[in-house]
Amino acid sequence: MKKIQTKIIIAVAVIAVIAVAVGLGFALNKKPAEEATTGTSAVATTEETPTVYINRLTGLDNLSPAAAGKRPVAVMINNIKASLPQYGIYDADIILETLVEGGITRMMALYGDYTKIPKICSVRSCRYYFPIFAHGFDAVYFCYGSNVTLGTPTLKRLGIDYFDGNQNGDPLVFGRDKERLQKYSREHTAYVDGTKIPELLKKYSVRTDYLDGKDVNVFSFRSSAKAVGDMVADTIKLPYSNSYYTTFTYNTKTKTYYKTHCGNPHMDTAKNKQLNFRNVFVLETTIGNYKGSALVEMDWTGGTGYYISCGKAQPITWKKADEASNFQFFDAEGKTLQVNPGKSYIGVIRKDVTKITQNQTNG
Repeated sequence: MKKIQTKIIIAVAVIAVIAVAVGLGFALNKKPAEEATTGTSAVATTEETPTVYINRLTGLDNLSPAAAGKRPVAVMINNIKASLPQYGIYDADIILETLVEGGITRMMALYGDYTKIPKICSVRSCRYYFPIFAHGFDAVYFCYGSNVTLGTPTLKRLGIDYFDGNQNGDPLVFGRDKERLQKYSREHTAYVDGTKIPELLKKYSVRTDYLDGKDVNVFSFRSSAKAVGDMVADTIKLPYSNSYYTTFTYNTKTKTYYKTHCGNPHMDTAKNKQLNFRNVFVLETTIGNYKGSALVEMDWTGGTGYYISCGKAQPITWKKADEASNFQFFDAEGKTLQVNPGKSYIGVIRKDVTKITQNQTNG
């Protein structure tokens, strides 16, 4: 009987020792609550920040990775009334408009992401000051024909990369819109297929990287949009001639300026959207006729003007130091102009004709 009791006591003692040992081992291997929490926090802080690619023409982070560090593209746009409406221009980041012969205007559309350019129509011919403006952006230049007196010599003298649908019009990108051929005069039907431009540039070994010093924002962009200046600017009218004028009306909801062409909404028929811009630049300069001909000649080196955004306008001065330099803009105090991020319109126009007014209502 005593032997049985002794065995029971020993067994109980062994179980107790094992239990203590297991409990001690568990306690030694368990992380303190503070240490466990710290470990979880460390994992959370190691998440990678997404890479942002800034569009140099707008200051917005909507550039595709494939276009980072790559040159923009400039395309000449037919703007005569008989050619309207155009398509492919709503996607442009900057549109520059100015006078050509006959009192009409022509536009140059600039696209900051050469991998996301749509089909564009109608495309028209070069006038000498447009490639000079494009050169400042280090853009690849597209046109359909060129004035032989000043346009073609300027293209060759500048040595810029350009494609002319009449001279080296590779059918990969150049063509005639078949539907428009049935309704429009032939000169209003030329297109550039922007979706094929990357392939075209590779085919002809055209440089796609920016030149040194050009991979920078074209304006000194603010971090976010805000009203500028003290002058209320609900409506802006740019009378380029007696028959051609551009008007902008401020929309308080979108905080952009909606463009009209000679009194009618300026539409992109592919998008069925009216052109509108965060920024409107009015660049005033001397514009006349070249040696008494119908050709337009202008001083592209600088002048005065206005910067208009978010319902307000301010006087500015502007300059372009040489053919290869881009625009520089300065406020009334001579400081570098601060520009709101977004799409921009640049109108180069004669002095003292622009009208900026305040409306009773807008929106």
